[in-house]
Amino acid sequence: MSEGYRAVYARWAADGDAFWLQAAAAVDWVTPPSRGFEPGLGPAGRWFADATCNTCHNLLDRHVAAGRGAQAAIIYDSPLSGMIRRFSYDEVLRAVKATALALQGLGVGRGDRVVIYMPMVPEALFAIYACTRIGAIHSVVFGGFAARELAARIDDAEPSVVLAASCGLEPGRVVAYKPLLDEALAISRVKPGACLILQRPQRVADMVAGRDHDWTDAVAVAQQQLDAGHDSPCVAVQATDPLYILYTSGTTGRPKGVVRDNGGHMVALLWAMRYNYGAQPGDVFWAASDIGWVVGHSFIVYAPLLLGATCLLYEGKPVGTPDAGAYWRVIREHGVKALFTAPTAIRAIRKDDADGQHIRSAPMPSLDYLFLAGERADPETVRWAEAMLGVPVIDHWWQTETGWPVVSDPAGLGTLLPVKHGSSTVPLPGWDIDVLDDQGRKVPRGTMGNLVLRLPLPPGALPTLWRADERFRETYLGPYPGYYTTSDAGYVDDDGYVFIMGRTDDVINVAGHRLSTGAMEEAIATHPLVAECAVIGVIDDIKGEVPLGLAVLRTGAEAGGGAVAREIVQLVRDRIGPVAALKRVIIVDRLPKTRSGKILRGTMKKIAEGTPWTTPATIEDPAVLDEIGRVLTPSSERP
Repeated sequence: MSEGYRAVYARWAADGDAFWLQAAAAVDWVTPPSRGFEPGLGPAGRWFADATCNTCHNLLDRHVAAGRGAQAAIIYDSPLSGMIRRFSYDEVLRAVKATALALQGLGVGRGDRVVIYMPMVPEALFAIYACTRIGAIHSVVFGGFAARELAARIDDAEPSVVLAASCGLEPGRVVAYKPLLDEALAISRVKPGACLILQRPQRVADMVAGRDHDWTDAVAVAQQQLDAGHDSPCVAVQATDPLYILYTSGTTGRPKGVVRDNGGHMVALLWAMRYNYGAQPGDVFWAASDIGWVVGHSFIVYAPLLLGATCLLYEGKPVGTPDAGAYWRVIREHGVKALFTAPTAIRAIRKDDADGQHIRSAPMPSLDYLFLAGERADPETVRWAEAMLGVPVIDHWWQTETGWPVVSDPAGLGTLLPVKHGSSTVPLPGWDIDVLDDQGRKVPRGTMGNLVLRLPLPPGALPTLWRADERFRETYLGPYPGYYTTSDAGYVDDDGYVFIMGRTDDVINVAGHRLSTGAMEEAIATHPLVAECAVIGVIDDIKGEVPLGLAVLRTGAEAGGGAVAREIVQLVRDRIGPVAALKRVIIVDRLPKTRSGKILRGTMKKIAEGTPWTTPATIEDPAVLDEIGRVLTPSSERP
């Protein structure tokens, strides 16, 4: 595509149906679509409703048929297990066919749900692809999730089979998954008919007779069937049939099951890979996330193989496996073209290697781009990465619900747009962004408000929630008629650049002034000793709310008896003004985060205010909350 961004966006805006039907030609359909968007279907309309397809065919079979069978489809790099393996398209296709036969042997068929509770191992991808091959709907639950959370997802999805591993690996410890699964099935209302268990050598699990089946044995039998001439053909499904359910935490205690369809999902991801990420068939693309999150679904599991590229499956951490050079080693050894990770990963690397020694000692000639998303990318982190890596650093924004990027600087549409640090750049084709006040009125450019997406949503976005159309309407469509509400706050400047300032819950009201905690965090991050930070609003009897800052210093830095905290207070005052009212900053050893890298600001706010709180199921290390609780006392709140 030789057109630049402005021309492509204008072409989409002029005729969205024609734009996406043209993009749909990149998919190998069973029955191609003759129509684009149909507003009368479902709670928010559906895309390509008259088409049929199979996602697994587009991931594997079509590429093998086109001569890519010997190319690497998956590179598995696990510093935690000490293993590196490469799987060709031919090898993955055979493994997926065998896994599909094993699932069918357990009674799984089209439309059935399969819960997958596994770590970052190749078998997890084989299982996902096997589900898509036979028309089953997969629901991946992050490996190691608490039993009660797993049970809630099992009850909602009602799977016929659960696929799990005996354990997962974390630095310095083995996490036993099977006891958590056993506990979840003991308390769940729904009792799946069978469990297929991958026994990892680091922790072999006890099996329940009659219910649990050994993964290796079941797949070995299926491979014998393949050798004997049995096939495992792809099952055609409607483009609008669910591909997967991905649960996010709900406010009612019941998780929200985000549904992704088959057809629109493929169209959107293929477009995004080529034109947002600038990827080509044969490239090595690395999304350093987990398959339990949407980034892992979209850009580990699906998008690279849809394009005919190579996905990198990494079982490790940005630091500690073994050090802050882990990412750069992977990029160098495997020829990664684009790295997609969370800003918190780059901040962790910067904290331990501020001078970039590991980067300088590991040339990475293959690396063209660093993409950041998942948590707000503060300008200082972006500038550091730009200076150290010498490649474009593209901050982009999207959500579990959208499934693919909403705002970005598209690397595949010619020359990159000028960088504005703090902005995720511009809306991609398919997305029309407005900023509204709380009464639903548009606000002037440069004014912060509620970010909303004008309907209809493009292909790849959620069409509804699993078995909860009304909840979908109330949650996403109800607040601002004609729009999808993102629950994010931000503004659009005079050049059309979008600035995401945080969740709407992160906007605090100080004596009648609406202030963005994200803007304060930007200021704090400019302090030379600060590695990462968070600002939360806490109740104040006089001003309603006041900001409270928490900062983590770089490795080896000293707090200086409160001097750094005082400097931070003055820094925010100088950059934002006295209206910011930041008077309290606490230096902490670390911040509580989810496993995907999001800082748990809401939980810290409850701790600071002394209101009841519970440990989030997604937390990476629950002990951090105890540490935060100990420092959030009246005697330690002031610098």
